Amino acid sequence: MKLNPTVRRWILVVISLMIMTLANPVNAQSSGAVEKSVRNSFVPTFRPSKKTPHPIRKGQAYTFGYLEVLENRQDPNSRTIQLPVYIFKSRSENPQSDPVIYTVGGPGSTSMRAAQYMNYYRYLDDRDLILFEQRGNQYAKPHLDCPEWAQASHLAKLPGFTGDADSLLADAAGRCRERLAGQGIDLNGYTTLEIAADISDLKQALKLDTYNLLTISYSTKIAQVLLRDYPEGIRSVVMDSPLPLEVNYDEESVGNLLESLRKVLSDCAQDTDCNAAYPNLEARFLTFLRRKTEDPLIVPVENPETGKMETFYLRGKELVTIFTAASTGNVPELPGEIDRLLNNDLSTVKQQLAYLFQEPGTGAGQGMRLSVWCAEEFPFNDQEKVEAETVRYPELRGLSPAVFSAAVCDRWSVAAVPALENEAVTSEIPVLLISGEYDSETPPRWATQMRRNFPNSHHLIFGGWKHGPTTNWGNTCAMEAANTFFNYPELRPGPSCMDTLRTPNFVTENR
Repeated sequence: MKLNPTVRRWILVVISLMIMTLANPVNAQSSGAVEKSVRNSFVPTFRPSKKTPHPIRKGQAYTFGYLEVLENRQDPNSRTIQLPVYIFKSRSENPQSDPVIYTVGGPGSTSMRAAQYMNYYRYLDDRDLILFEQRGNQYAKPHLDCPEWAQASHLAKLPGFTGDADSLLADAAGRCRERLAGQGIDLNGYTTLEIAADISDLKQALKLDTYNLLTISYSTKIAQVLLRDYPEGIRSVVMDSPLPLEVNYDEESVGNLLESLRKVLSDCAQDTDCNAAYPNLEARFLTFLRRKTEDPLIVPVENPETGKMETFYLRGKELVTIFTAASTGNVPELPGEIDRLLNNDLSTVKQQLAYLFQEPGTGAGQGMRLSVWCAEEFPFNDQEKVEAETVRYPELRGLSPAVFSAAVCDRWSVAAVPALENEAVTSEIPVLLISGEYDSETPPRWATQMRRNFPNSHHLIFGGWKHGPTTNWGNTCAMEAANTFFNYPELRPGPSCMDTLRTPNFVTENR
């Protein structure tokens, strides 16, 4: 009998839990670590290399190389893979002995591009900074790229597409999976569990006694697994825009988006000049989104490739991108941008739509993103909640909260991780949680909830900022707070720059 892929995934979850219980009947839930017997038989190796992915600023001392680890520690016959690592030397003449290991979010994003901008990173004033590329990402060997997905996603967003986007993407995922599997890649080896074990192996290969962790967004999940499974030597952890293990992201992402949008518009209403310039903006914009969900906005845009005019039909779920596409630096201009849209000034919307005509990317890291999400998030979703969230808000009706649909994850067909990976982690290691006040992806209340599990933690909320405060190079206040914490992890950092971070100075004609 051929099992439905979804049924098969849940059977795998049950089998995994049974194996964990039999292997450790006294304390089956004590650790989510990968198989120690396989891991202990392999010695991870760091091999320096002269060839680097990016040019490095002159005068910056560094070592570059590849960490060689097992692809799947659950498999005693697993092959090895190579993960690029930069070790940037501190600018201090007497640096601290505990470096910062930094890896970025996604999942599927590369950490390597940051190597070009070490002059911005305050951490080098006090200690070495190690950039770690997660397995499967752009500069790792192998790289789980999915150009098939990039092409399909590009086609589905163009005007004139009348097919079923979900089926198109599921087919692209299936073709990408077949190609990668044909190269001998074990897609079940690309999980947060394995990445955490990679960083533990890096500590071993570099002979580090202690180190600090700097993580952002998705990679905060890696930090939580490290705190649970490999706490030895971790001195302190910064989690910027944290995503708790126990949160089911796909069940609430649309509500989080609306909550963040309302917060910005409410702050405008509380600002005398902003409210005078754009009165009743929240009610007007939400009404506009509801109306356009029923009667789409018609937007003609010139295709720069052909010179022809093409027509987009935009509903609320597409029009809300005027908010989601804005960075922290754009927040002061948001009320004005929204007001112009309400007055039929479509210049910003047309500019955003014009980007859709550009050639699709290479799908860098997309396979890694699929493997992580379909193994770690999708299996724990309540599909009824996901469906309800899709239609709950009339302003954004039809906007699915799920990163990937059931059809896509069924075609990607990776094993679900154990249920432990959807449970909260506790630790007494010092942790700094950093949030942006207007973050619609990882709302500040998630970090507030996490503090209950980290008794030696602090939480800083940066007023007027969105996702990823420590990456805001236009204002390095959050980076300064993180660096202060690495120097004094027992204290709550309170940089003076935070005194100026309150409600944004919204742009109006009177300012």
